[in-house]
Amino acid sequence: MAKNHGNSIKDDERYEALRDEGMSKQKAARIANTPDASEKGGHASKYEDRTKKELYDEAKKVGIEGRSNMSKEELIKALREG
Repeated sequence: MAKNHGNSIKDDERYEALRDEGMSKQKAARIANTPDASEKGGHASKYEDRTKKELYDEAKKVGIEGRSNMSKEELIKALREG
């Protein structure tokens, strides 16, 4: 059974598996908190086509720190580097 990481991690089992593969805590959390991360399809809009508010909300959802001080370009970079 996977360790409970609290409310910040939505899928503890997936998070633990990703960490075991060597991913950083932030990247593993980002993927574990995305409900359809394992599904293929590519239906999301490009980051450049989204508003700063939409990017901020996505950054908040995946736990990017310092997001409130970031520009749109910085949010895009942080989301991609995740």
